[in-house]
Amino acid sequence: MAVPKRKMSKARRDSRRANWKLTVPGLVECPQCHEMKMPHRVCPECGYYNGKQVVVKDAE
Repeated sequence: MAVPKRKMSKARRDSRRANWKLTVPGLVECPQCHEMKMPHRVCPECGYYNGKQVVVKDAE
């Protein structure tokens, strides 16, 4: 069974765990309504994708 021979220091343990962080999703501007959206997805605000209306949104 694999058992550590020596105690791992807190600095080594914490520096290994330091890479577990959240990353901000990459957002791009919608060319139709200029809202921020995820790339390669339908805009949730206007419903356009690749210059075509894919989802019909209600005009409020």
